[in-house]
Amino acid sequence: MLVYKSNLSGFLKDVDSNQIDNIIKDTYLARVGNRVSSAEIRSWKNSLEAMSRIVGMRGTKIPESAGVAIEYHIPATSKRVDFLLSGFNQNKKPTISIIELKQWETATKTTLDGLVETFLGGAIRKTSHPSYQAWSYATLLANFNEHVYQNQITLRPCAYLHNYRKNTEDIKNKCYDNYIDLAPIFLEKDASLFRSYLESLFVEGDEGATIEKIEESPIRPSKPLANSILSMLEGNSEFIMIDEQKIVYEEVINFVKNQTGDDRSVFIIEGGPGTGKSVVAINLLAKITGEELNVRYVSKNSAPREVYSSKLRRGGKSGSAVKLLFSGSGNFVDSRPMEYDALVVDEAHRLNLMSGLYRNLGENQIKEIIHSAKTSIFFLDEDQRVTLFDYGSKEEIEKSAKLYNANIYYGKLESQFRCSGSNGYLAWIDDVLEIRKTANHDLSDSSYDFRVYNDPNELSQILYEKNKERNSARLVAGYCWDWKSKKELNAMDIEIPEFQFAKQWNLASDGSLWMIQPESFEQIGCIHTCQGLELDYIGVIIGKDLTYRNGQIQTDYNARSKMDQSIKGSKKLMSENPDEGKIILDRIIKNTYRTLMTRGMKGCYVYCIDSGLSSYLKYRVGNI
Repeated sequence: MLVYKSNLSGFLKDVDSNQIDNIIKDTYLARVGNRVSSAEIRSWKNSLEAMSRIVGMRGTKIPESAGVAIEYHIPATSKRVDFLLSGFNQNKKPTISIIELKQWETATKTTLDGLVETFLGGAIRKTSHPSYQAWSYATLLANFNEHVYQNQITLRPCAYLHNYRKNTEDIKNKCYDNYIDLAPIFLEKDASLFRSYLESLFVEGDEGATIEKIEESPIRPSKPLANSILSMLEGNSEFIMIDEQKIVYEEVINFVKNQTGDDRSVFIIEGGPGTGKSVVAINLLAKITGEELNVRYVSKNSAPREVYSSKLRRGGKSGSAVKLLFSGSGNFVDSRPMEYDALVVDEAHRLNLMSGLYRNLGENQIKEIIHSAKTSIFFLDEDQRVTLFDYGSKEEIEKSAKLYNANIYYGKLESQFRCSGSNGYLAWIDDVLEIRKTANHDLSDSSYDFRVYNDPNELSQILYEKNKERNSARLVAGYCWDWKSKKELNAMDIEIPEFQFAKQWNLASDGSLWMIQPESFEQIGCIHTCQGLELDYIGVIIGKDLTYRNGQIQTDYNARSKMDQSIKGSKKLMSENPDEGKIILDRIIKNTYRTLMTRGMKGCYVYCIDSGLSSYLKYRVGNI
């Protein structure tokens, strides 16, 4: 969708009439249905006037018949390209310049790949480097817009920071060279260079014809992208399917390949920890992409998306394209009906009701996903709902599916591929944590390596030795300690003074890749950085929120860190409905430790702050 389109001559006339901002505002309201803030209107006016001085200067060689588009909405995303120019290059090939416009006056470099810090929304925030942003938009078009890749449209991304005066050495720091090479950046003092750059791209205008064709083009992955994804999966044992994984996979693929008509379909695939939900999901993503269909892997939690896309990108040349196949669950608020052939939703139990940082966008993530796809595949384990905001359930998925008269299909993954293939260990965990009663009183018949340590230093040391084998052991903890190191880089977070034990939560610089970064072993992860993922060995520090008193497991939500967003609103819940609130919070805490204690394929080692719980676990293992 385009908010504004014209040729260069028409654009300059609209700017000269002092009406460009009003034209865009009115068109935006008519096409999108949303009003625009006064701040954004001012931004449009300032940036477009600055752009007009570049392309409209007397004597410029940019053709007056060059196409101009403003606020081009990239399909399948919430992103908009600020400014497009189109025409023909010296080789008579259709060309589009993708221009990211910024009003920034300054920015500082960070240690994170492709990110800078600048003043946004009333505070200093991390955001994409403008060159990275422009390049990523171009990559998205190159790999998913059929007209672009079939007709070999030349895309030339760049960024223009027309107010930028300070810290030029930061924004053009050599750490961003790889992105600046792909998408040149021009600052206030670079106006003449920017003009010359654009002049070098266009020798003839096209009256916006290329832009119009892109706007009308179907959205689907290119053949090179499909082939690269498939080749990256070949022989990768991490993603090989067996038993009912293969059955579920083949059933879904057969359906997606042969879907016809306007009916929606919903698959609900249930499975506990280690049954291969993510393995099937990733293989579905690869195969459906290979069929040149429009598909995304979707998850609420960013950790699985980042880790899987990183694994798929290793050794490949299409890293940015791979990453674009992964989407957050809140990205479908404004999607068109059945825009996607398929959406593969992993960890569906973590879906929220509403989207956005403040959970104030959209109506219902489940409903929005079903609305957006011909086929929606939800992978679900209701016993892994670990926050007050987790909304995904079989009942809610069925309810939303019926609203769209969607056909509903069911599947189940039961074979255990984690915890040494021990279904008994999982049943034992459920019984021990009093989630559900099972016949698994101890682990005498299990080959799974479960140990209880009296000293957190011993626990850390054994994991260190295990991690040497193949960087597949990590220490996690319940969120019972504040994340002080987030602001004080040298502060310790998880401190157990009686053992002189002190470590930090996972570094912000590791982000969602904490579980696979070799240097991240010394930090401790939490539920938010490991759910949906697995390791050979997991170590778990159980905090004061889980204890053993008077012959039973007890939970205490007040022992959680006040920084833990997963139980935000618990006090209100308890004051309004204490009986129901106690049941919900009790289950969240138990589910959290159930999830943490089932991340290890070969073993789980624990240390308990509560000595009573430690003794009880040893008794249940059979150590005493």
